[in-house]
Amino acid sequence: MKKFSTITAILVAGISFAPAVLFAAPADASLAQAQAVANSSKCTFLPDAPDKHEVVRGDTLWGISAQFLQNPWCWPQVWGMNKEDIRNPHWIYPGQIVYFDRVNQRLRLGNVSGTNGAGGGVPSVKWTPRSRVEGLGVDAIPSIPSSVIEPFLSQPLIVERTTLDRTPRIVSASESRVNLGQGEKAYVRGDLDGGTSFQVFRPGVELKDPDTKAVIGYEAAFVGTLKLDREAGDEGDVHTFIVVNSKEEMSAGDRLLPLPPTPILSYVPHPPSDDIKARIVSVYGGVSVAGQNQIVTINRGSESGVDVGTVMALERHGATIRDRTDENREVKLPDELYGNVFIFRVFDNISYGLVMQVRDFVKVGDVARSPQ
Repeated sequence: MKKFSTITAILVAGISFAPAVLFAAPADASLAQAQAVANSSKCTFLPDAPDKHEVVRGDTLWGISAQFLQNPWCWPQVWGMNKEDIRNPHWIYPGQIVYFDRVNQRLRLGNVSGTNGAGGGVPSVKWTPRSRVEGLGVDAIPSIPSSVIEPFLSQPLIVERTTLDRTPRIVSASESRVNLGQGEKAYVRGDLDGGTSFQVFRPGVELKDPDTKAVIGYEAAFVGTLKLDREAGDEGDVHTFIVVNSKEEMSAGDRLLPLPPTPILSYVPHPPSDDIKARIVSVYGGVSVAGQNQIVTINRGSESGVDVGTVMALERHGATIRDRTDENREVKLPDELYGNVFIFRVFDNISYGLVMQVRDFVKVGDVARSPQ
């Protein structure tokens, strides 16, 4: 299974350096392109957009964007960002100011100190390189509310069907125990692929593709973590593990996945590079509908071009109803766009998304598509 994407930090000898310019102003050619995008129907500025916004702790990239733009996911385009910038975005920190350059229809980033200059009243900002002794991005504002998605970034809450059969599994507990708790031994069979620390999960509800009806994954209950104590040798074919912590008791049949790296919670919103049409597979928690800031899965992943930060429009097909003025005739109601979903964790053929700014409930089977 392809591991989910994380944003890469630049670390040199244990010290991270913040770039001298965060979101550098685009060159002339890029500026023309950015203006064209900003003037398009997708990336229209709000008529009552403010002149500036001072970034404070607790802000999100999406929230700041929503103050200036009709569509918050247009943020990268009005900065003239290219694909590489989107994959490895710079950071925005509390204390900086986002300025709206009304003349050029773009956004600029500056510090609190600055003097007004020509060109739409945008301050001329003097940049000073700063070194940071902590990991790059620790203090940066996140794109979306991080507290909502943190458990979904580190725990194996979805396991794809192609992966399940390959995962190691607990075959027995020590001293013939039925269940395992913290500090106890577990015996495991399967290929560890060099790993020593693992998450334990229990396969749950099947996730079926609404289009093909094929099983594409399983919701998995996170059970706890194990650490390798002794690898299988010539005298046997089981590995010995110690339970590090347990959310609930483990038992034979539970599966193992390697502990993922700690994710960095900052992604730049952007539409898919290609036209993608997906369907809502499930609403996390076993319910049938979702509202704002709830988690859903879609039936597309990295193999379809979906990546972390992808924003998709939510659409519901219009129902076919009988014309109340003419009982012998049926009419189809128009399809309705009613919100957005922000993709934050991607697998091969399935992805997690956070529901953003919806005017209706999200239902299983609804369409998630590239914004038009």
